[in-house]
Amino acid sequence: MKRRVPVLLLIALVASLPDTGYSQVRTTPAAGSGSNADLRPAYATPQDIAEGKRVAEASCASCHGLSGISTTKGLPHIAGQRPGYFYVELLAYQAGARGNNAMSNAVKLIKDDALVNAAAYYASLEPAQSTAITGAKPAPAKSDPLSAGKAAAAGCAGCHGDTGITKIPGMPSLIGLDPKYFAAAVNAYKSGQRKHDMMKTLVSALSDADVNNIALFYALQKPGKAQTPSPGNQAAGKAAAATCAGCHGEGGVSSNAATPSLAGQDAQYFADAMRAYKDGSRAEPSMKGPAASVDDNAVKNLAAYYANQQPKQPSVKKPLTIAELAQRCDRCHGVNGNSTDPRSPALAAQRADYLEQAMRAYQKGGRKSKAMAAMLDALPDAEIERLAAHYASQRARSVVYVILPPK
Repeated sequence: MKRRVPVLLLIALVASLPDTGYSQVRTTPAAGSGSNADLRPAYATPQDIAEGKRVAEASCASCHGLSGISTTKGLPHIAGQRPGYFYVELLAYQAGARGNNAMSNAVKLIKDDALVNAAAYYASLEPAQSTAITGAKPAPAKSDPLSAGKAAAAGCAGCHGDTGITKIPGMPSLIGLDPKYFAAAVNAYKSGQRKHDMMKTLVSALSDADVNNIALFYALQKPGKAQTPSPGNQAAGKAAAATCAGCHGEGGVSSNAATPSLAGQDAQYFADAMRAYKDGSRAEPSMKGPAASVDDNAVKNLAAYYANQQPKQPSVKKPLTIAELAQRCDRCHGVNGNSTDPRSPALAAQRADYLEQAMRAYQKGGRKSKAMAAMLDALPDAEIERLAAHYASQRARSVVYVILPPK
């Protein structure tokens, strides 16, 4: 009977907590060595935790604070972090797996039992809460690239159409272009490489992120032909286009990100561009020769042919929404980043700058994890920032691990 009292007291303590769903009870396998050695902090006694506090005062508090709540950019909150994960991370720093840095130097001479106790101490603390929970002014939400691109492209719609399909002769359609080509073209207007005073003025205030988001928005719209006249002999234009296919693709659908698709393009814009290449007002060496070799009538026929070809959507993946990204992460890190696994880190209410730093370290190999490297493979910086902001804004929930006696 006496052996069961501590267990009953722990369960009663959990039962007395407010019914908010923020605390959970989890059982763990018997403590020991081997595969369960990393769970030692989860089995810490009150005396171990008190000793861990002394270790924290001596070795951790100067950076992380005794509360485990960071006020320094790039340093994580460690209060309430899951004990098994925290202990393994300390061992990684001690072994030099993260390089020679302040953390490695801080823990390299600390004995193993002291590391266990320090991990148990910080794991026992109430976690930090996000600014959205504490009432402080939250950071502005970051919209997804597609939504941001749509908003930024609103200023382009007057000339280029709502979805990039022009209705104005002389204005190019922006549909069917690879984002890399689109961005290069906009940047050419910004730098003056392409001569167009109005375009230079309109795009000069756009950041690189704005340009990339607009490019993504147009690339993902349903392709369609320019809704403008296309006078000329299409059959003659098709014959003349045979020499263009090597770069611009059959039917004007390019397979090269650096070369624009011409299918569905406004005929007048096409003709104007060819004249600009011919007279040098567009500085593009690869186009000057081909443009010089065709007369105005041939240009008119080419323009008519390409204007009547069906454009195709470039091979661009639609970015995942933040909900879709987080759903993948929640499989290991718990709903909204509140892990219930002592070996898996909690992400909820963690500093966004630290989460960004950690994810990029997994991408670049500074942190070793095949699972994390696979999850973050090719994820662009903007998505990492959005994902970090998402988890930083979540409510952190404490987890109580209850040790059950052997049957």
